[in-house]
Amino acid sequence: MSPTAVAAGPARPPRTTLGHGGHRPEIDGLRAVAVLLVAAYHVWLGRVSGGVDVFLVLTGFLITGSLVRAATGEGIRYGAFLARLAARLVPTAAVVVLATLAATWLLLPETRWRGAPGDAVAALLYHTNWRLALDSVDYLARDGDISPFQHFWSLAVQGQFYLLWPALVAVAVWAARRAGRDPRPVLVGALSAVLVLSLAYSVLMTRADQPWAYFDTGARLWEFALGGLLALLLPVLRPARATRVALGWTGLAALVACGALLQVSSVFPGYAALWPTLAAVAVVVSGTSGSVLGADRLLTLRPLRYLGSISYALYLWHWPVLVFHLALTGRDLASPAGGAAVLAMSVLLAAATTPVADRLARLGRGGGRRAAVRGVAAALACLLPVLGAAAAWSGQQAAERARWADLLADGSSYPGAAAGAAAAEGVPDLPVYPPLVWAAEDAPVTYADGCNQTTAGTEVITCVYGSDEPVRTVALVGGSHAAHWFPALEEIAHARDWRLVNIVKGACLFTDAPQTYLGEPYTACAEWNRGVMAELRELRPDTVFTTGTTTSLDKSAGFGEEQVVDGYVDRWRELGGLGIDVVAVRDTPRFGFDVPGCLAESGPEECTVEPEGSLAAVSPMDGLDLPPNITVLDLTDLFCGPDVCRPVIGNVLVYWDDSHIGATFMRTLAPELERRWIRAEGRHG
Repeated sequence: MSPTAVAAGPARPPRTTLGHGGHRPEIDGLRAVAVLLVAAYHVWLGRVSGGVDVFLVLTGFLITGSLVRAATGEGIRYGAFLARLAARLVPTAAVVVLATLAATWLLLPETRWRGAPGDAVAALLYHTNWRLALDSVDYLARDGDISPFQHFWSLAVQGQFYLLWPALVAVAVWAARRAGRDPRPVLVGALSAVLVLSLAYSVLMTRADQPWAYFDTGARLWEFALGGLLALLLPVLRPARATRVALGWTGLAALVACGALLQVSSVFPGYAALWPTLAAVAVVVSGTSGSVLGADRLLTLRPLRYLGSISYALYLWHWPVLVFHLALTGRDLASPAGGAAVLAMSVLLAAATTPVADRLARLGRGGGRRAAVRGVAAALACLLPVLGAAAAWSGQQAAERARWADLLADGSSYPGAAAGAAAAEGVPDLPVYPPLVWAAEDAPVTYADGCNQTTAGTEVITCVYGSDEPVRTVALVGGSHAAHWFPALEEIAHARDWRLVNIVKGACLFTDAPQTYLGEPYTACAEWNRGVMAELRELRPDTVFTTGTTTSLDKSAGFGEEQVVDGYVDRWRELGGLGIDVVAVRDTPRFGFDVPGCLAESGPEECTVEPEGSLAAVSPMDGLDLPPNITVLDLTDLFCGPDVCRPVIGNVLVYWDDSHIGATFMRTLAPELERRWIRAEGRHG
């Protein structure tokens, strides 16, 4: 399941009647349909349904109506408004977060503990969307395990909306009154402006960087504005009964079909999100049609209305329950029976927690400062213990880091590549470093620096490291298997006063030959490669360091066995014409499974692979007629013995995932890389 194929659900609005005609029972049914679609698509299909967009529209619809009534009456009391929301939303969220923290520690391998405290805090403080947006721009981060807190992203977006919308409504009403005008037309104009601007931004950002746009509040505001406009205009919309019947069923059918016909996680928000949002608008406009054929007859059934009343808690519970179920069963998707059990458990948990949350929410109801204080107190009473638990776990992790700093002070205990790829003799038997819980942090620093282009991006990103007055400039160019050599190259650059220029892109080989990614033509890679050559013509580095072969266990990537990919040699020859030398290093072996995860469940001897699993018996570069500007390096013996490739060498973890070498191990390999490189070139520079 793609980490961007994540949950999205309802932040529970305050119970209120609407200015255009009172409580709408069919909206409870619509909530139920939306949350069931969200859950069912996650559980059985591993896809996103578009249900998030329904909830965003309904939130805009209900909150705008409530704020307009307040603003045109006694005025919006910002503190009281937020206190009521906190009293309603925080208790359930806090219970779910605390339970998820505990289950993460008890049920998930330690490789998935690292981010849990931070994820919990982000969930409760309503900034999960930005946390995920920062991760989503990293190609390698998207290959990681999905967080059981990930579904809180949509609640974070709604929380940020709650902070903004009262001010927007209040300013519009104030401006209308100051001009002596009816506030509603002014509000229609203000919300229309938000809709147009946010939708335009959403379309542009989705095209430029869809993973970021998916979590960007600015790219989602138009959906709230659409719901707000619906609340303002609904009183004047009076479609005929037959039209309402058609609207209701058309909207429901479109909503159900959305997730099946669109790959929501990879095309939303943008204009594609108009599909589920307009479907929700159609259902709300249809209202209670008064016809036995109307969709409201379905939506107002008692079971659906009940599920709608617990939809907030059901949404919160279904995702962690699913994540833990998949972790325990080792499946990517739930079986029919397992999925039914996930949904049943989620409904039971939602049914148990909703009444308790409702009782706490009553503390924040009513007007006046006392009600606001009670609401805030109720929220804090639930919030602070969970934040304390997350802080305690984070503190324990910090203490563990300090302990490791002491262990590493003795360099001989963790020789890494210097110990040799065979089972090293004379190396003390010590815990592996980095600890498995930190394995994902052992990627090259360039990822944290934002120096690696994503799979979707085409711009050539260059970052410069090393000497300001270099005796040699080396450009590291290629895909992620070139990028993981960066830590070793950086060590050499500092030692020899070289400049190191990082130019890499996820899953993109340095060739002009056609490539594929996830089974589709990789056009972004081709455009990036053209830009790289233009950059190298201008930069004119002394040397380009890149992969000379490609190992792969994924036939959909276009290559299944180790090979010198089409176009490699032509590109190297082209660089030679520019006076640029090339160091072509043989690709590293692939394990085909998550190495830290395997080590967390089994011992090192159970997590080995044979070299021939991804490597050719003889390097494909051997015997090739290569241009004179090429230096070939093969360091396979530092990763594998004759019969086995080990996940831990010299007490150092070799891989931080299934195929990428950890930065720590690469740094231990630097001296031998330098020695062989200089010897192969036959010079000392």
